[in-house]
Amino acid sequence: MLEARRELVLNLALLLLRAGALAVALGCALLAIAAQGGRWSATLDTAAHFSPLWLVGGLLAALLGALVSRGEERRATLTVAATAVVLSALQMTPELWARATQKTVEDPKGETLKIVQFNAWGDNADPEGSARWVIAQDADIVLVEESYGGRGRFHKLLREAYPYRTGCARTRPCQNLILSKMKPTEQGDFADRPGERNGRPFLSVLYAKFGRGDGAFTAMNAHYAWPWPAGYQQEQSAALAEKLNGFDRDNLILTGDFNSTPWSFTLQRQDKAFGLERRTRAMPSWPARFERTGFQPSFPILPIDHVYAGKAWRTVKVERGPRLGSDHRPVVVTLVRTP
Repeated sequence: MLEARRELVLNLALLLLRAGALAVALGCALLAIAAQGGRWSATLDTAAHFSPLWLVGGLLAALLGALVSRGEERRATLTVAATAVVLSALQMTPELWARATQKTVEDPKGETLKIVQFNAWGDNADPEGSARWVIAQDADIVLVEESYGGRGRFHKLLREAYPYRTGCARTRPCQNLILSKMKPTEQGDFADRPGERNGRPFLSVLYAKFGRGDGAFTAMNAHYAWPWPAGYQQEQSAALAEKLNGFDRDNLILTGDFNSTPWSFTLQRQDKAFGLERRTRAMPSWPARFERTGFQPSFPILPIDHVYAGKAWRTVKVERGPRLGSDHRPVVVTLVRTP
């Protein structure tokens, strides 16, 4: 009797594992297929952002199915899992290849420009530590989203190191800041149209121009909405692309939390529309922590913080910073002027 019960429990466990493998494979495959619809639908493009999850899910389902399934069921599980893996891999390969082949200047001639892009997060758990790390980078320009991080303590701690700051006008509030060691020659923002989301502006984008003549350049910082509800983020991207027509793109540096991954069709279209080179390639920056649960992932999954630069700039180094008090990891980019 005891042996029979053990066999029954084992069979039930195997049944659940087999069903689970097939269910995970099917779910990941359907979502990977849906992601391909992002070419035409902003709603379906939401699935493309999570292509790494469908890839990993498909691999795990294939491994589990190979171990516990048999016969036609195994073939079905492996086939469906392979669909998820192949489609997700194809979605991500161009970005991974761009990272692998990205060219950098090993021995830069001339003065370099070091920038830090960082979403400081309103619920920053360690604004003091975050500020210390930023100051230690000794960057020329720091571009911040959600600058009120740690109830505003974060950006206040940077005042001595970065005496010049560009923010949105009070009549057009946004949460971005551009902090610099050099004095801007011009400052402005595009937060000029009320949005429907919590009273925030449609475009949380500001800019600061530095230098004059041939040495002049513009640093710009943006913060987009989430990919859902679909459509809003795409409107922001199109509006910003139009705004860029008023700037010298060759000397422009544009950074921000775009809440969009490079394997989404939204960001791919944006890359073309901006006419700038994205220097952050397949560099995950989110999530660094989940405050409500206390969970801190060992590594981020989604690359949603990006740095663009015009063709007057060459890339020296692109780095991801450590986990700080924010739910984003910072991005550090060093550039040098094209001779």
